[in-house]
Amino acid sequence: MSDQQSEDHTGLQQRPVVSSFIFSSANGELRVALFKRSEKVRTYQKMPDWQRQHLAPISGSIDHPESPVAAAWREINEETSLTPRDIELWRQGKLYSFSDPSIGRQWTIYPFAFRLKGPDEGGRGETAIKIDWEHEAWHWYDPLKVVDDENFGGVPRLAESLRRVYFEMDMNDKASGALRSGLDQLKADHSSGSHELTTIALKAFRDVLVHLKDDPNWWETTRMAAWHLWKNGRESMGSATLNAFLEVLADIDDINKTKSEIQWDRILTVLDHHLERRRETASHIKETFNAYLHSTFLPRIQSQVKNKITLLTLSASSTIRDSILDAFKSLPVSHLDLRILESRPLFEGASMASSLLSEFEIKFPPPSGQHLQISIYTDASAALAARDVDFVLLGADRISSSGSVINKTGSLPAVLSTKHISPEARVLVFSGLEKVAEPGADDDHEPEENDPMEVISPWVDSGIKGVNKLIGGTNNETSNCVVEVKNVYFEWVDANMVDAFITEEGALGATQIRSKAQEVKRQVDKYFSSL
Repeated sequence: MSDQQSEDHTGLQQRPVVSSFIFSSANGELRVALFKRSEKVRTYQKMPDWQRQHLAPISGSIDHPESPVAAAWREINEETSLTPRDIELWRQGKLYSFSDPSIGRQWTIYPFAFRLKGPDEGGRGETAIKIDWEHEAWHWYDPLKVVDDENFGGVPRLAESLRRVYFEMDMNDKASGALRSGLDQLKADHSSGSHELTTIALKAFRDVLVHLKDDPNWWETTRMAAWHLWKNGRESMGSATLNAFLEVLADIDDINKTKSEIQWDRILTVLDHHLERRRETASHIKETFNAYLHSTFLPRIQSQVKNKITLLTLSASSTIRDSILDAFKSLPVSHLDLRILESRPLFEGASMASSLLSEFEIKFPPPSGQHLQISIYTDASAALAARDVDFVLLGADRISSSGSVINKTGSLPAVLSTKHISPEARVLVFSGLEKVAEPGADDDHEPEENDPMEVISPWVDSGIKGVNKLIGGTNNETSNCVVEVKNVYFEWVDANMVDAFITEEGALGATQIRSKAQEVKRQVDKYFSSL
């Protein structure tokens, strides 16, 4: 346990703390591990009486500049010896603060929930838990029976921290079941883009609301359900989900203010309206791209007697696909030269090429006089693919308040190569404004690690020599060699490399993105700060 603290204007020492619960679902019964503090902790640091010899999760201070989730992993490893081999991050909870003036401290708690892996998942189960000197024992408990009561023997706010990751404590069975189902669907979906994932999240949210009609705390529960779908679904792609929920919550809030009686039919109708309206965003983005090309590229065509447009892209965005074809149809050029990076490990680039070819053949039959040249490049050939391109077209899974973009891995090499080899080319980001994040949202953003077998499987299928050695031959306790296969889906493209954002509200620059981010921050504070 570390002790990172500062003092604010109240005179209280400020201490940010992680509170990590370890869950197990052995035999179909969900249990949470609680740890009994050792008497030795008394001599380690100043602690109030209520923290000594009480049941608690794994906790400890956050050492600047580490992120809360990094601190959670560190504390768990120090106090239980558990590693990612044995556990996985399951949920994070909404932070909260409380103070104890008697000892001059205020704590800000960052709750997390980790799930213990069984042997069938490569883990060692509960035999891997080896407590250190800070604890004298640990046991499994039914999470629904954990209470903030002296007789239970937990540290103060134990149940408060737990309910922030285990929402089942505050929801009826049907509502919590709908929320769990939605979260599971979001976490398992590694093929849909953020726009599609947001639609899934909104549908799950609607399913939850249907079961909250008789909940006396329905408004707080509604907002917390939205928070969990944003944070615990696919947070790396969650900005779109957040913005969609902020719009929905604003509309529900308006309904709630106008009538003393909750009008559930109107609330559900609002959700249906938002789901229907999402279909319009893509068409507006297509219109923006068309207008942008006519204002920036058409003059070049006319001055250079140019009869071809050359584009570089990656991934499998249907919005980018349709925008390309619509714009090509409206431009006075007869040749479309399209370079597509294959986009490993899931090869979305190849899917994009196939889909675009099929659509082109429908829209431009041979008598049209329009011609398409598709070149599919390996990701490692980004520099070759970038030669003489007019535009690089990227999607976005998140846009920071500064205008930096997180997108499919391979985006940064494509942009860097283009800036070096074809400096006159423009980099365009296709995105709905719902993907703009609030300021500070990316300060503790962690890269999303995914199943390494997605990378390894093509090696095995191709019969790569020695691949079995890489898969696991050296990863044992007696070896001095470690092999890791990295499968990171997303990476950042800096704002200064983006020439324009193609959105439903027109072609925008970084200034407009910053304004949108500030508005998102105001709405986040309004609907989530009090939870």
